[in-house]
Amino acid sequence: MDLEEALKVVGEFGPYQKRAVAVLVLTQVYMACQSMLIVLVGSTPEYHIEQQGWVPSSRQELHQHVTFTEDIDSIVTEWFLIKQEAYKVSLAGSLFFTGLLVGNVVFGPLSDRIGRRPVYLTGLFFEVIFGYVTAFAPSYEVFALSRLLVGLMNGGIGLVCFVLTQEYVGKSYWAMTGTLTSISFAVGIALFGALGYFIRPWRSLATVANSSGVLFFLMSVTLPESPRWLYSQGQMERAEEVLRYIALRNGNPVKNLTLKRVGAAKDRNRGNRAAGVLQLVIHPVLRLRTMVLMYVWYACSLVYYGLTLGAAETSGSRYVNVAMYGLVELPAYPLCIYFINKHWAGRRKSMASFLCLAGSACFCSMFMPENPGSLLSVTSFALLGKLMVSAAFNIAYVYTSELYPTVIRNAGLGVCSMSCRVGGILAPFVPSMRALHTSMPFTVFCLSGLSAGCLGLLLPETLNGPAAETLEELSSSSTQSRVLESKASLYEDDKWQSNHK
Repeated sequence: MDLEEALKVVGEFGPYQKRAVAVLVLTQVYMACQSMLIVLVGSTPEYHIEQQGWVPSSRQELHQHVTFTEDIDSIVTEWFLIKQEAYKVSLAGSLFFTGLLVGNVVFGPLSDRIGRRPVYLTGLFFEVIFGYVTAFAPSYEVFALSRLLVGLMNGGIGLVCFVLTQEYVGKSYWAMTGTLTSISFAVGIALFGALGYFIRPWRSLATVANSSGVLFFLMSVTLPESPRWLYSQGQMERAEEVLRYIALRNGNPVKNLTLKRVGAAKDRNRGNRAAGVLQLVIHPVLRLRTMVLMYVWYACSLVYYGLTLGAAETSGSRYVNVAMYGLVELPAYPLCIYFINKHWAGRRKSMASFLCLAGSACFCSMFMPENPGSLLSVTSFALLGKLMVSAAFNIAYVYTSELYPTVIRNAGLGVCSMSCRVGGILAPFVPSMRALHTSMPFTVFCLSGLSAGCLGLLLPETLNGPAAETLEELSSSSTQSRVLESKASLYEDDKWQSNHK
């Protein structure tokens, strides 16, 4: 039997798989706390300088003439990151996102090569270690370096964690597990805001937020390797062993379970000759899909983070604001679960529609008054746009994992996540375009959302379709694809296969 048939025998989402997915999903809470850490530990309180217009000649002199008038304990108050030193707070945040970018590129192909489990456990272990380095950093330089390393691990294991939640269960549950991952991350942001409200000293906050990672690491040690990855690598005996273990823990012991061995070993040998990321360029079907998906992820990130930065200007408690920007995403996920499983909507149309609605909301924002008390205001449509793009972002994760075969899935997600981080890096610069025209930022968000939505319609639908495990299965199913799998692509695919036999 093939892997999908075996999972139906074992149980597509049995009790053991529910526990395993729960551990992976809850790990997103820890990762969200690390992602949002700089927002609270880097808070800049109100301060007073004794002599107006005075420029300090040294850090010691700065300490003597500055008085903080707000009772906040942060890296700003400890290391006096104000005036000429103020850029260091943003630099620490930028280093974290730089680490995310590198982690996505490195860990994705690595987990495709050596396995999901060892990469996930190693990354989580070192993220916890570096998280404690952040909490006990003796200087800003050590703090900044630790944020880079935490971001590196966070970007890598976040990707692998998401893939594992998909590969432990049957394909019919992929949408649900992917959505639960996004919900958990949003809840983690809200919980971090609440945690910051009760724990004000920044070192204590960093320590408590990081300590949850120890618990999740201990709970993850017993997780097995992905049976889908083992199957795609031709390791049939180990895949059968993991499936029997899952069946036993599900209370459904299976003795006679034999996986079909056709084509897997040959695909594994081919994968050894070409690096994972290079296959995204060499294979014609994968190349065209990746180009579209990279732009979709880039646009999602640009609109999502751009709108978030705009909403961050709202006055009020910083702790409430952090929690609100997490909670505002939650309504998007039930919408995703409903639409992406309907035959008349599916993954493709749902993602494209939410992106276009996000762009439309930004378009309407250009004509709304700057009145926060009004129902029809810039803020209202900005939050609506964030709701829509959050839904599109969630679908993009699920949809992308279904468009790539198992042997190349992590590499594909890694490249798409890399383009996502590029969008996040550029997002802070978009609001500065108000200097040209007040509506210019929303024009950029509008065009990005609408263009990504239209391009997304070029991708094939994956709802109720078989999940490709190998590149050969992808090639054989490409005849049923839509625009991007045209006759020209099939011709190139055949030529590619003949050159790599």
